[in-house]
Parts: sequence; C-alpha cells; structure tokens
Amino acid sequence: MLSQVYRCGFQPFSQHLLPWVQCTTVSRSHCIQPSVIRHVRSWSNIPFITVPLSRTHGKSFAHRGELKHAKRIVVKLGSAVVTRGDECGLALGRLASIVEQVSVLQNQGREMMLVTSGAVAFGKQRLRHEILLSQSVRQALHSGQNQLKEMAIPVLEARACAAAGQSGLMALYEAMFTQYSICAAQILVTNLDFHDEQKRRNLNGTLHELLRMNIVPIVNTNDAVVPPAEPNSDLQGVISVKDNDSLAARLAVEMKTDLLIVLSDVEGLFDSPPGSDDAKLIDIFYPGDQQSVTFGTKSRVGMGGMEAKVKAALWALQGGTSVVIANGTHPKVSGHVITDIVEGKKVGTFFSEVKPAGPTVEQQGEMARSGGRMLATLEPEQRAEIIHHLADLLTDQRDEILLANKKDLEEAEGRLAAPLLKRLSLSTSKLNSLAIGLRQIAASSQDSVGRVLRRTRIAKNLELEQVTVPIGVLLVIFESRPDCLPQVAALAIASGNGLLLKGGKEAAHSNRILHLLTQEALSIHGVKEAVQLVNTREEVEDLCRLDKMIDLIIPRGSSQLVRDIQKAAKGIPVMGHSEGICHMYVDSEASVDKVTRLVRDSKCEYPAACNALETLLIHRDLLRTPLFDQIIDMLRVEQVKIHAGPKFASYLTFSPSEVKSLRTEYGDLELCIEVVDNIQDAIDHIHKYGSSHTDVIVTENENTAEFFLQHVDSACVFWNASTRFSDGYRFGLGAEVGISTSRIHARGPVGLEGLLTTKWLLRGKDHVVSDFSEHGSLKYLHENLPVPQRNTN
Repeated sequence: MLSQVYRCGFQPFSQHLLPWVQCTTVSRSHCIQPSVIRHVRSWSNIPFITVPLSRTHGKSFAHRGELKHAKRIVVKLGSAVVTRGDECGLALGRLASIVEQVSVLQNQGREMMLVTSGAVAFGKQRLRHEILLSQSVRQALHSGQNQLKEMAIPVLEARACAAAGQSGLMALYEAMFTQYSICAAQILVTNLDFHDEQKRRNLNGTLHELLRMNIVPIVNTNDAVVPPAEPNSDLQGVISVKDNDSLAARLAVEMKTDLLIVLSDVEGLFDSPPGSDDAKLIDIFYPGDQQSVTFGTKSRVGMGGMEAKVKAALWALQGGTSVVIANGTHPKVSGHVITDIVEGKKVGTFFSEVKPAGPTVEQQGEMARSGGRMLATLEPEQRAEIIHHLADLLTDQRDEILLANKKDLEEAEGRLAAPLLKRLSLSTSKLNSLAIGLRQIAASSQDSVGRVLRRTRIAKNLELEQVTVPIGVLLVIFESRPDCLPQVAALAIASGNGLLLKGGKEAAHSNRILHLLTQEALSIHGVKEAVQLVNTREEVEDLCRLDKMIDLIIPRGSSQLVRDIQKAAKGIPVMGHSEGICHMYVDSEASVDKVTRLVRDSKCEYPAACNALETLLIHRDLLRTPLFDQIIDMLRVEQVKIHAGPKFASYLTFSPSEVKSLRTEYGDLELCIEVVDNIQDAIDHIHKYGSSHTDVIVTENENTAEFFLQHVDSACVFWNASTRFSDGYRFGLGAEVGISTSRIHARGPVGLEGLLTTKWLLRGKDHVVSDFSEHGSLKYLHENLPVPQRNTN
C-alpha cells in the first residue's frame, strides 16, 4: 500500500488544477484519496517521511542556527546554475545533485518548492540540433558535403527557445525526482497571475494543495509568452515578476515560506564586485547595508544580476521570509550547499533583520590581526608589564571572578558530569596558581620575539639573520576550562600573537569577566583589541573555515572536540592531540614504595586530565606478589574500576570485566591493567595502542630506564615520575596552550616557544644575484657569525 501512495497519479486532485499546471508522477496506475496521504504522512517511522516540523510563520529567522527549523522552503535555481558553461543545454550532474538535496529535505517532512530557470537553454539546445540537422540534409542534397562546415546557426529568439524547452526540462525533473519516490508538478506563471486577484487566489490554492499532497511544485515564468520587463514598475510594496529572482521572492511571500535559497554562480554577496582585489564575502546582510555595496555586472546568463537578487531578497525578508544567496555551481560545495544552508552552516550570504550588538567574528579576526601586529612591535618590557598587570587583576578581582564562576556552576548543576564540573570550577588557590604562572610567562618573555637564532655572512656587506616572530592569529577553542583563558591570553601576549577565544557556553559568565580583565590589562599600552572573545552564535565548524584570518587552531578539550576540529579545519594547521592514552610500565625491578605512589598520583589525582594514567602495564613476574597486591588494594580504596587486558584476564580465574579496547581514554576513575613479558613487549604495546602523549617506566635499573627513555616514541617519556608532570606550568613554561603529539613545529606541552615561528632578514648594499655568477665579481662566503647571547634573567 505504501508504494501505491508514492506511485499515484492523483487523478481526482488533478481535476481541480488550473490548465497551466502539469502534474508529473512516478506512475499513473494507482490512485488514492488525499485523506489517505495525510494519514500516511503522520507516521514518523515510515522511511523518508518524518513528522512535519512545526513553525508559525511571522518574522524571519534572526540567526543561521534557526534555519534548521524551516518547514516551507523555496529554492531558486538561477540560469547559471542550471545551464552549462556554453549556455546551450543543462548541467545535468549539478541538477541531479540539487534534486537529491531537495528530495532529502522533502522526505524529512519539509515542504519544498523549486523556482527554476533553464527552459530557454534547454530549448536552445533542441532547436540548434534541429536546425543543424535540417541544414545538413538540405546542403547535402543541393550543395555537397564540402559546404557543411560553413553552416551558420541563426540567432534564436528566446520565447521560441522557452516554448521548445519547457516540456523537456520538466520531463528531466520528473525522471530525477522519480528516483526518490517524489511527485513533482509544473506551474508556469506570468506577472498578470500575481496582479489579478482571482488568479492569485487560484495560484495560492493550487500550491497549498500540492504541498498538502507531498508534491514538489516546480515554478517558472512562462517565458514563451512573457512580455518584456518593465523597469521601475514595483508599486505599493508589490514586487513585479521581471525575472526568476523576483518570482521566487514573490512566491515565497505569497506562500508564507520560512526560507528562500537563491543559488547563483557566485559565493554570495560581496562588498565590491567579486574578483576585485578587495572583495570580501558578506556573511550577514542587513536592510540598509546596500548603500555600502558596489554591484557588478549580471551573471553570464539570466535576466537579473546581484542587484536584482538583493532587491528580491530584501523584499522577501520584509515579508517575513529568511533568505540565503549562495553558490550553486562550485563543484566542491554544490553537492551539499542546500542541506548545509538548512543545517545552519556558514554558506553564502544570510539576510537578517536582527543586527548583533557586537562585531562579527570576521571583524573580530581583523581586529585580532591588527592588534597582534601592534602587540608584536611593543618592547619586551611592555608586553611583560601587561602580563604582570593581568596577574595582579586575577588576585585583586578574585571575588568578582568567583561570583561569576558560581553562576556557571549553578547553571551547569545536573547538566555536566562530575569531572567536567571540576574543570569548570575556579577557586582562590586556582587563581593564585594562575597568577604565579602568568608571572613566570612574563619573566620568560623578555627576549622571545625578535630573538636572533642564526647569523650568516653571505658575502661582503651582505648579512642574513633568522629571527623569531609571532605566528599571527591564534584560534583557541576550549571547553569547561575558564582558567584556560588567562593562560592562553598571557602566552599570546608574550609571543605577540593576536588571539581569538571560543569558550564553552557552560563557562560564559567566567569567560566574560576574565576576558574583560585581559582587555583591561592590554589597554595600558593601547592594544586592547589583540585578544578577542567570540560571543556570537558561531559554530566551531564555521570558525575553522576562516583560513584567511586564522593561522593556527589550538583545541583545548575532549578528544572528540579535537577530532572534530581536525576534521573541520580547512587549510588551517591544528595543534593538539586527539587522545591522551598514557601508559605506566612497572618493571620487574620496580620499588614497592614508589609504585603505589606513582600509580595513585597518575590515575587518581585528576582523572579527567589528558595526562592522567589510562593503562598500567605489569611485568608478568610481578603477578601474585606483594607489590601487585598493594597496587590492587590501593586502586580498590580509591574506587578505581579495573578493566582487564586480554593477557591479564588469562591469568585470572575470576577477572574484572575484560577491556573492550586497549586504545581507550577513560577520563574517569577507570584503569586498564595488562601484563607484558619484558620491556620490549611494553614498548611495543605502547607504540601499538598509545597516543604518543606521555608514557612512564617505574624501575630501579638505570640501564632499563634509559633503554625505555630512548626507545619510546612519545612527546613525553618519564622515569619514576607521575604522568601528571606532563604540563607546561610544571615544566616551568609558566603555562601551556595545550599538549601536542604532532611531530612538526612543537611537541609536548606547548608554551611560549611553540607560538613563535621565524623569518629571514637580509641586509645588503646594492647586491644582485648576477654578481655571483661564474663570470661575476663576487663570491659566496657563507660564514657563520656569532649570535647575540640570550637574556636568561
């Protein structure tokens, strides 16, 4: 019965349609009443069909994130999207992708409508073919084959092309929608259909009935009979149907749609003509902003240009419909551009009536860039003074900070797990430790930027220097860790980098006051804008696409967050580690007194940290010994849940639950115990299942320890020390932006040095390369010169 629902000709319904409505279906052999359709659509467990979304049409959506609630959607396909580059024929692959996306959204329970161009191009292709065929036959009969190459195709009138192409275009849509068990209906309109009240009511009723029947209306201007466009004919708030842009806007408002998606051959609206040097894509466009925009020429095909699209979009926005203008032709995005827009992703230009109080994230990126460059030009003492002032503010404003943090904790109670609540919590001791760490950073920053690393005399009076410089603009994304903000800000200040901060909403109150204090400290030397806190509704995935504004992304949070950012980042390096699977190998010559202390501290001191112990490797000779019993007793007292590795489980009659994976970061009071035969077996296990973060050996044999230290390939390798020492503050770096398991640029706890790169300075006197040729007057010297001593005070 279900297949009959979607393979129905809807004959009773078609009797009520206007003459210019053509209903196309998968099959015309079955028919059911509309009441049956309504009943079927209410089943939420039927494939492709979900319970319809609920939204009361009124004002347009204020933010992109709300677009996922759109129920009724119009997709306008511009001529440049539908047609091929030669303007003769359709871009079939692109069109098939668009139909697939529309079908996916329709089968989610949304009401989709298409406003499509393409009839003229399709008709032009058909008519050209017919003309060529006719000419070739006539000339073959009368003139001989030699003249075939000289055939000229006459200029084809657009109305005739539209008449020849309408049926073929609709047949193509029918075939494509058939693949998704979706019915489509063609509606051809002219401007008169909107100005005549009776025709408007007929059109409105027809469209509503089609949507109720789960049919996708495909609307187009009837270009075979449409009169020439009349400029400046918009009267009394009614937009004339001069092109498919105005048609889509008019249709969207008439049908009270939630969203209008206008697809063209440009990424969206730019502040100047696309292709010009200074052109920037406008993410959000507000009514009144058109005065600051310069419009270029219209697209290669079609009636309207970007100015017509903006006018139509603003008219639809005024009528309560949200609008997005985006690129429907780019091969990398056209396959998901419509679904991305509906999901709220940052695609194209979003039209909104609600202007945010603060700057956009793009503006914040520019401010961070310019502020960072000013910061880098300050004297080292001035940057150190800013950091010292921030450290003082953390202790002087302690009560205000803790009050804001209390609000965060109260709002998070019952929503966050205990380990995350612990990360979220600030205390007087934490603030004091932060202040101490910041003062360490200030002390170590005296000669960080501009330090000479290498000097070479290339030739006489030609000297080369390699010096340290800031990376540029850093984006640091962190979860549930408000103490991260002043740490990272201090490191950015010390290294002269601009900084964008994106904190978790669970720490919003704490982050806000800590950022205000940071900007207060920066203000003493006029670089307040160098550190920006992103407070907009920007999604992390959208931030990771700002490759022209951000030079390095540093995620601070769960392994899932790091993996998501590494996946989302397009063209921007990501510094961090996806997992902290830390191991401790207890050798056969380990000290009984040391082992339990080291295991307890590594696992139980802060189990949610990335440097907490996750897997304990025991030499097999230690099984059933007092040392092993002490370890198990201590873990039991600390309420640590034990997971047995495969080898460990084989030694036990009644074992704990066997581990599901040896590559697990628990982040809680859980620990995997596994047995190894020797040190090489332990190293092999670490390399196979570890994450190259931090690994430890406990032994009294120095040779065994050195073998372990030299052969384990991890960022941090320790002997008789807790894994928890893997930390920038404990290393004496003052603080860290994170721990990197990457093998490029920085590894392990990343402090001030990891936020610097280098540039080359060459000082000469009218030197040219030709002087160093075989017959030139100069020779390369390449002499190493002494480097100025680093200030270690």
